[in-house]
Amino acid sequence: MVTMTTAQNALKEIYLDVVSNQLNTKTNVLFNQFKQTSSDIYGREVQRLVPYGVNGGVGAGDEGGALPSSEGNSYVNFTSTLKNLFGSLEISDKAIRVSSDDAGAFVNLLTAEMEGLVSASKFNLGRMLYGNGTGKLADVASANVSANTITVSSVQNLMEGMVVDFYNSSTPVTGFTGVRISKIDRDNKKITLNAVVTSNFSSNASSYSIYVQGSKDQELTGLEAIFAQSGNIYGLSRSTYPWLTSYLKTKTNQETFDEALIQATMDEVELRTGNKMNFLVTTNALKRKFASVLRTMSQNLDVETLDGGYKALSFNGIPIYGDKFVPDGVLYMLNTDDFKLHQLCDWEWLTNEDGSILKQKQGYASYLATLVKYAELVCSRPGAQGKMANLS
Repeated sequence: MVTMTTAQNALKEIYLDVVSNQLNTKTNVLFNQFKQTSSDIYGREVQRLVPYGVNGGVGAGDEGGALPSSEGNSYVNFTSTLKNLFGSLEISDKAIRVSSDDAGAFVNLLTAEMEGLVSASKFNLGRMLYGNGTGKLADVASANVSANTITVSSVQNLMEGMVVDFYNSSTPVTGFTGVRISKIDRDNKKITLNAVVTSNFSSNASSYSIYVQGSKDQELTGLEAIFAQSGNIYGLSRSTYPWLTSYLKTKTNQETFDEALIQATMDEVELRTGNKMNFLVTTNALKRKFASVLRTMSQNLDVETLDGGYKALSFNGIPIYGDKFVPDGVLYMLNTDDFKLHQLCDWEWLTNEDGSILKQKQGYASYLATLVKYAELVCSRPGAQGKMANLS
């Protein structure tokens, strides 16, 4: 007979390893390139001592002259808060009771819920990697009260079923926190919510932005934060430490997106920093265009198989991959050896005071289980990465 105890044992002993493996190796190809480590964790923070520049104890001189003075490496301390990554599943009491005498039915129920949790977690983890840490999904362009729809700047980071919050700058919009997206018209960038779009909302729509529920300013430090051209990163100011600012190449209208432009940009990054790129990631549209350029030049299209079974084009021996979460017109040039996902622990179930995993949802006939990971993405050389923008 299936009981709450057997359900919790299944979550802990059977599903946890499978889920952890899926999220750690199958989230997306870029996530797979980053090493995961439990080092440099101090309390709630990642604190990583990072060298920069070159050793100063080098020089040349007379045969009988003084030796170069001893000047060691220069160091700074990167500090960032561990981010709290959660994923919850909900099982109704009725569903558990219905399948209590049928182990097969219960396994099917639990498997379906876990697959949904994994799918949603992969989507959000993949999206975070390219974000700026704010959790912002899109800006609101307008609202249609009669049609109960909202037009947004982009649907790239949105998915049916997502629960989101609306903000006016730093202020939550009354009545529009914890609302669910029920439908998306991707061609026209319109979304429908499980909340009524009021006239007050529509009159101020253009000043609103959409965030993942409860996640505003709480997400991983993604690529857009690392490639920002001003402000702070890992507790340090880019104006004080200019070497923290990554190289940005904005294509002009007179330039053509082709092999030569990509190589010239990579050469510039290496000239400035000495860093060699080993991974390129762009939009699927630009990856297809680049493949077309190579065909036009009568060049063979080399394909690499990456960790996780992903396929990528090869550009002079460097994989170039297309990802749906990369911003339009952007190509990132990375040395993935400079990135690490620092984590307090791998994925674990959040337990209650009595050690149980499933907990009744207050006021409802259902039970919740929450998967948790405390982690932060740190790039030890943010200024030694490259980005191309305005590509078409």
